[in-house]
Amino acid sequence: MKFPYLVFVIGLGVFSCVPAKKYKELLEKEASCNSDLEKFKNNALEYEGKAKDLETRYGVLKKDLDKIIADTTELGREFRMLQTQYSKTLNENDDLQSKFDRFRLSGAKETAGLQSDLETKNIELQRKEDALLELEAELNRKSKLLEEREKRVNELEELIKRKDAAVEALRNKVAAALKGFEDKGLTVVEKNGKIYVSLEAKLLFASGSTKVESEGQRALIDLAYVLQEEKDIEIIVEGHTDADKINSSVHPKNNWELSVLRATSVVQIMLANSSMDPTQLTAAGRSEFIPVDPDDKAKNRRIEIIISPNLNELFEIISK
Repeated sequence: MKFPYLVFVIGLGVFSCVPAKKYKELLEKEASCNSDLEKFKNNALEYEGKAKDLETRYGVLKKDLDKIIADTTELGREFRMLQTQYSKTLNENDDLQSKFDRFRLSGAKETAGLQSDLETKNIELQRKEDALLELEAELNRKSKLLEEREKRVNELEELIKRKDAAVEALRNKVAAALKGFEDKGLTVVEKNGKIYVSLEAKLLFASGSTKVESEGQRALIDLAYVLQEEKDIEIIVEGHTDADKINSSVHPKNNWELSVLRATSVVQIMLANSSMDPTQLTAAGRSEFIPVDPDDKAKNRRIEIIISPNLNELFEIISK
């Protein structure tokens, strides 16, 4: 801004004494200077932008250079290490070559012997290497098989724990439901992963009868009420008699019939007074052949309700 102003002042100072032609030349020079000044400003801005771009590029190149220096340093270290190893290997090779030369000079026969030994060793080495590869493959196969077996064992253990816990919980529920009948010939025990509810005949039946008495019906109904919500169990109702023979022309004609009919009566009462699934129950008669006390006939006359967890899932894992 100072330059045009200065020209303008000078122009005013000499206007009165400078001819019009000279004044015109001065104006043209002023315009030319202004144009040049504008160009210089534009060039300055352009160069300033280029300078910033160059600074940015310099920063990138500086980082690249630092990385290349670091990489070069690492490569130099690796090169020196490899050079050391190469020198060592070269020395070992020279020693071997010297030994070979000595053996070669000692006679062709000895050299041939050494060559034969070397070939034999190489063949033996290859054989052992092949055997080692076979063993490694077998080991990998066995390791994979072991992992699969361990997985299945863990699954089995977890499933067995869950089954045992479920059986124990169910035993507690059954025992609690039948607590009022404990002193009337009823017992509840857990054995081998199953629940055994044993009811002496005196609680259920009159002598020689297959009709369940009222008190026995209450016990069976209470038991059925607990079991009707258990969908993952199987129930076997077994009838047992004493060894006294039955000779009758009407049913039951013998102990086999009596044990089966009593078991069937128990099953019918449980189904009639609950929402139990009939496919979960089995009625069976064992006659007098599995006594619990050979000296106590009353204990042998009984109904055993055997409650087992459904082991299909367990068997499926085992079958794999």
